[in-house]
Amino acid sequence: MDTKIRVGMDISQLAHLGGVATYTKNLTDNLSKLSGLEMVYFYSSLRKTYKGKLKNVKSYRLPPTLFEMLFNRWRNVGVEKFTGPLDIFHSSDWTQPKSKAKKVTTYHDVVPLKYPQWSHPKIVAVHKRRLALVEKEIDMVIAVSESTKKDLLEITKIPENKINVIYEGPTISDSIRLQGDALEPDKIKKFKEKYNLPDKFILAIGGIGERRNLERAKEATRGLNLVIAGVTLPWLSMEELGLLYHSARVLLYPSLYEGFGIPILDAFSTGTPVITSNVSSMPEVGGNAAIYVNPQSVEDIKEKLNTVLNDEKLRQDLIKKGFERVKGFSWEKAAKETAVVYRRLLE
Repeated sequence: MDTKIRVGMDISQLAHLGGVATYTKNLTDNLSKLSGLEMVYFYSSLRKTYKGKLKNVKSYRLPPTLFEMLFNRWRNVGVEKFTGPLDIFHSSDWTQPKSKAKKVTTYHDVVPLKYPQWSHPKIVAVHKRRLALVEKEIDMVIAVSESTKKDLLEITKIPENKINVIYEGPTISDSIRLQGDALEPDKIKKFKEKYNLPDKFILAIGGIGERRNLERAKEATRGLNLVIAGVTLPWLSMEELGLLYHSARVLLYPSLYEGFGIPILDAFSTGTPVITSNVSSMPEVGGNAAIYVNPQSVEDIKEKLNTVLNDEKLRQDLIKKGFERVKGFSWEKAAKETAVVYRRLLE
């Protein structure tokens, strides 16, 4: 196909923090660089105006609850009313509007469907309504891991031939990532002083609810310095997040469930050893470059943590393997593979 494909994408999740926003930002930044696509973006938020660098953003100052009703329940208006004519429409994880275009959506995980106890009942209801529309109308689903694909096959009616796995990438920028141990010690020192961080600490990643398994992480690290991003520290800029990873002795990521697990790649990118769970997508992302634990066992977490902290040869081996492992993941690759999905739907 020689002519450009006109792709509409819902980027409303950029108004929020979290993994879906990270995916949306990094994927759109790279899709916008592809010459074969003409991108148009739909953005809706009542409280937060769009201030990014994407071009051709159709921005509306309306609450997401209104668009959820408009697109998932009433369904009397197509998305083209807001974007103009489209060849492809790529929906977010919140709404599934009517469209004359071929429809693509991304499933990051199935938490509200598989583990409803971890989500607010209203969020569970929205995802169930949207899933019914996806099952009926979608042309292609992008799953961010084989684990998420497996979950979709188990708990939805989406056929396997409509699910395409496309991995995510690390979020730490190349300029920070590639410096590795060459980062100026003074820069690390100033960063630690700014946030009053101990000289040696274990890094964990915060999140909503119990999914990140922070209570067991705290118990397993009793007597050690544990820093939790987003909890004991505020959410940081990308540059400072890179410095945080560089400063940590190890990333402890004993999550009970992840659709992908970007922090694993961010740790690999910055030369930080990783201890993570042996469930869902985490072994798929970490490969042979991480140490795996039973996330339900405090003793297992504690034992593996002590080993990584005290065995310098193991630490260096994990760092080396992490640098190799992360080379297989990038947002540029994700964007190119996503564009292939778009083209195939139009053949």
